[in-house]
Amino acid sequence: MRIAIVVSEYHEFVTSRLEAGARAALREAGVADEFIETFTVPGAYELAQAAYRLASTYTWQGVVCLGCLIKGETPHFDYIARAAADGIMRAAQETGVPVAFGVLTTHTADEAMARAGDGPSNKGREAATAVVK
Repeated sequence: MRIAIVVSEYHEFVTSRLEAGARAALREAGVADEFIETFTVPGAYELAQAAYRLASTYTWQGVVCLGCLIKGETPHFDYIARAAADGIMRAAQETGVPVAFGVLTTHTADEAMARAGDGPSNKGREAATAVVK
């Protein structure tokens, strides 16, 4: 099984922890490190395009999308969250390849860090597990 992980560079202090959780879950599921490749994108908005491009090659049996949005004072958060969610779902639907939504949408950095901690509650871990299942 070959798995692609697409990680947003924005809020890297959170997304790197999501990636670590995803990689741990994939290893536990029996996916060897040489069959896991990480691709980075600037932000959550770009996750869907990368996911679609990867999935449409049919080289990958799953794509794990990881990002972090922290709500600010403007509606920008809402537009990006909607675009990311819709685009990631569309990538899965149009290609038939499992594409997981591991994008945090939180009010604060503390909330994000709580969802990117070590252990089973890491949302990157959950997204990777969903792709494998």
